[in-house]
Amino acid sequence: MYAPERQQEILRLARDGGRVDVVSLAEEFQVTAETIRRDLKALDRAGLVRRVHGGAIPVGRLDFEPDLAERESTAADEKDRIAKAALVELPTEGTMILDAGTTVARMAAAVPLESSLTVVTHSLPIAARLADHAGIQLHLVGGRVRHRTRAAVDAWALRAYGEIRADVLFVAANGFSAEHGLTTPDLAEAAVKRAAVAAARRVVLLADSSKHGQEHFARFGDLSDVDLLITDSGLSPEDAVAIERGGTEVVRA
Repeated sequence: MYAPERQQEILRLARDGGRVDVVSLAEEFQVTAETIRRDLKALDRAGLVRRVHGGAIPVGRLDFEPDLAERESTAADEKDRIAKAALVELPTEGTMILDAGTTVARMAAAVPLESSLTVVTHSLPIAARLADHAGIQLHLVGGRVRHRTRAAVDAWALRAYGEIRADVLFVAANGFSAEHGLTTPDLAEAAVKRAAVAAARRVVLLADSSKHGQEHFARFGDLSDVDLLITDSGLSPEDAVAIERGGTEVVRA
């Protein structure tokens, strides 16, 4: 089978099943995993699939949302660099909101033990990472907990963010672009993110470069709502300049 024929079949399988994985495809087509990765890369460049950890999904699945374990292992090195760069933005004895997200969680895990901050979060994993910091006044926002993200959503969470004002918000997004703004797959999660943005004087977006240009089902803001984007060097200098023209500072870690 020639590569174009194999790629066409891979695309069909992705559209039929909603997802394909490298290992299964390699076995089915009797080729190496590296060959399948090249096929998926070609399909991704053509805009027909979007590569995710271990495989790909067909373009058009705007509601697709990987689980927490999968997101933890995706772009791990990039997320570590972003998290380290984000520490520079911590307020001095101020207040901050930490959104639910794996990159934000990595930043929370790196917060110095001697920090003296007030932290508000609706993320159970982030709250657990900061609970032992004696100098941190930790406020856990309640609500219905989404199992996929371990984040509180709905009316309780929205009401809590409507009653506070923080120095800075560290927010996550599944997709960001000047055209489509800040997006995430779930409407309830998007509503909480929107409320958190409104509750902060300064908004810092932590997002690896693979999320640039991605569009998901639920929109929660414009890219212009973000004061600072911290991403990785996978975002091209040209794209960084274009984003900064819109008023958002960009740091490529």
